[in-house]
Amino acid sequence: MRSLFCCLLKNDEGVSAIEFAIISPVLLMIVTGIFQFGVAMNQYMSLTNAVAQGALTLALSRGTTTPYSSTTAAIAAAAPGLASAHTTITVRINGTACTSDATCLASMVAGQSAVVRATYPCNLTVMGVNYAPSGCNLSAQTAQMIQ
Repeated sequence: MRSLFCCLLKNDEGVSAIEFAIISPVLLMIVTGIFQFGVAMNQYMSLTNAVAQGALTLALSRGTTTPYSSTTAAIAAAAPGLASAHTTITVRINGTACTSDATCLASMVAGQSAVVRATYPCNLTVMGVNYAPSGCNLSAQTAQMIQ
């Protein structure tokens, strides 16, 4: 009996499978978290690029009849991976809110500051754990001088 017990203690077959079974949930959570945070970073980069494109469009729209519509369309076109319905866009010209083409046209004066800001909700839930329980909003802002 003693020789059988000693033989079992010296046998290390299957130990790596047990170690993998213990560590695999942690590894899976880390890899899933890296992927989820990577998606959020990609959305942030897309949002930042889109806001810069929208601000440039607004700055160059002084002679057009649809500066606000052109700005929002430029933002949507520059970020096709983001849902336009979830993107909140705020436009200010020289500190005054611009919410339509008519209000933007009244404020468009060369040399004024045009600020475009957008927010987009993100999801930082990894395997049922929400790492942003109070909510996660990505935001980007760019200012341009109206030409």
